[in-house]
Order: sequence, then structure tokens, then C-alpha cells
Amino acid sequence: MARQDSATQKGIGPIVSASHLADGGLPALSEMEFALVILSNAFQRWITRCTSAAGGEGLSAIEVQILHAVNHRERDKSQSELCMMFNIEDTHVVAYALKKLEALGLVESGRRGKEKTARITRDGADLCLRYRDLREKLLIESVKSLGLDESRVSEIAALMRVMSGQYDQASRAAASY
Repeated sequence: MARQDSATQKGIGPIVSASHLADGGLPALSEMEFALVILSNAFQRWITRCTSAAGGEGLSAIEVQILHAVNHRERDKSQSELCMMFNIEDTHVVAYALKKLEALGLVESGRRGKEKTARITRDGADLCLRYRDLREKLLIESVKSLGLDESRVSEIAALMRVMSGQYDQASRAAASY
């Protein structure tokens, strides 16, 4: 807090991409939003490049995320479960990703009653394990060297999930505004 106060006193203000948004009642939220944009872009670039290095060339960030989600706990996942898990409104995004992953032999389709499901294949599970090994070597070792408090990182993650609910509520309000 003291850092921001001294920055504000010097006329610098928070680090944002749109100063007109930071002029409002909660400048720190604009700072967080800009950080989320930068983090999101870096994260998406990371997961696609790590997957490519692990042997999964040509997958988009959402396809990588869906692959890992289908692999999660080795339990079949439906399209609606995947949409809910990732807070994706456009079901076509998930449907396309599942079709592409199936065409590559990384997932296979199944059924749970009338609902179509996806399950990981041996090739898909192997790719996820190679990704995990590269993640440990290239990312986790580096992040651990920062000396971050794991409980603090978990607190930030919890805050981000809470904030997603705030943005969802505001989005619903904006849809009817």
C-alpha cells in the first residue's frame, strides 16, 4: 500500500492500460485488470509453447486447457461440464476443441445417457505427463526460486475466483442495462 501511495504522490498512479478507467472509485481494480490481461496472455503463450515442446504442436490455449481437464481424475467429462468448469459461454468453443483433440487421438468420445462425453486416450495422458514434466523443469523451479509463500498464492487464486463472480454478476447486469 505504501508503494502505491508514494507513486500516487509523485503523480505516477497505478500501472494500468487505460488511465480513464483508473480515474474512478477503485483504481486498484484497473491495476488488477491490466495485470490479468498481461498474465493471461503470458499464460496462454506458455501453455501452448510448453505443449508444443512436449509433442502437442498446433494446439490453442483453450485446447490445452480442455485436454488437461479431460485428463483430470481420469473421469469422462461432458461438454457442459467443461463449459461450466472454464466459465465458457460459447459452447461451440468447447465442441470445436473436443473435435480437434479427438481427431488428434488425444481424447475419445463416449456417452453418459444421452450426453456425449470425452475421455482421455493413452496418447492424451502421455502428452499431459510430458507437459507436467516440462512444467516442473521450466516453470516450477523458476517460480520456487522467487520464494513466494504458497498460502499467499492460494489466497490470490481464491480472490481471483471470487472476482470472477463479481464480473459475471456485472456482466448479467450489463446485458439488461
